Amino acid sequence: MSAEDNLYTSTMELHQPDSQISIDLDNEPNTFENEITQPDSNIQEDRSQYFDASSMAPLSPTSVAAIARLRAYKPPPFAVWDRLPLSRRAAVLILLFADRRGDLRVVITMRATTLRNYSGHAAFPGGKADTLEETPWEIARREAWEEIGLPLDDSKVPPPFRIEHLCEIPFSLAKTALAVRPCVAFLHSNDSSGSQASSVEETMIPRLDPKEVAAVFSAPFHNFLRAEDEVALGQNIPGKRSDWYNGAWTDWHEGKWRMHNFHVPINDQNVSKPKIREGGQAAIAEQLDEEEEAGMMRYKVWGMTARMLVDAARVAYDEDPEFEHDAHIGDERMIGNLERMGKLGPKVPGGPDLTESDLKTAISDSRKKSSGSGSKI
Repeated sequence: MSAEDNLYTSTMELHQPDSQISIDLDNEPNTFENEITQPDSNIQEDRSQYFDASSMAPLSPTSVAAIARLRAYKPPPFAVWDRLPLSRRAAVLILLFADRRGDLRVVITMRATTLRNYSGHAAFPGGKADTLEETPWEIARREAWEEIGLPLDDSKVPPPFRIEHLCEIPFSLAKTALAVRPCVAFLHSNDSSGSQASSVEETMIPRLDPKEVAAVFSAPFHNFLRAEDEVALGQNIPGKRSDWYNGAWTDWHEGKWRMHNFHVPINDQNVSKPKIREGGQAAIAEQLDEEEEAGMMRYKVWGMTARMLVDAARVAYDEDPEFEHDAHIGDERMIGNLERMGKLGPKVPGGPDLTESDLKTAISDSRKKSSGSGSKI
């Protein structure tokens, strides 16, 4: 994929994009709510077996501490968001849940080829704002409903599940000049009662949206701070532990930016794919099937999705990654500079957007402000 197709500007993904957020407004809500209230045997067969309460456990002490840090985290104020036009606003959902060992995992999707941008890439559920009144959390939840069937209304989330909005981390900048807010949430599943959660095959299996999602998988959250696979007792991973990560510094507009590449094992999890496949969704899902049959045992997560995962894990576990990384979280300084330069007005379909000169100036101004304050960006 060329640099022109890349979603993000703030890291080296401009040169080597792959893993991006999902952004598209041409979605129609699925019928998951009706499937919950009026279960049908045929519908049950169509659902992907993903959110399985029986595979979740009470949180480990490390996970309890991580959730507490996320719950307590407050991002710095960012008044620029309130001044941005509708066409510049977006958000994504970083949804966490506990696995059988009580460790945190994060939900990631593969986009279908029917989307205009970034088809076939690993991504978070997410997209553009529908109204100026919509908050980032509301944007993220709506998109998660449309993309993976996570109920938008909390009252429609079937027991034993409960979704908790933990925090939001600083905005990132998209190449399409969108301000993108990552919203972090936790999917509770009887984690305080000590009782066995009910089977989600009958309650909480999301039905994948045929317009957007070709697959849903998960990754170990803490591992996004490690240079190798973290392997639990009795767990088997494909290849070597060092296959998990590789990264490199890349020159970008007179700056150094870190590109993270993670390779998530899929041999020990149930990757959810829609049984009813149409158009571009079928193309990606079938390609994944063929690659897995040929021996592919890891999905690649990189680009801005990878960077957001690293940033969220840094906040959650209060640790720096084992690998080299950008010191800053998000791109709010650059977004603010572009807004002051008048470059973030309403988007014109088919019209010019950010130029390399604009970005170069914004980065230069960010570096000057950072140098003056004695901090790194």
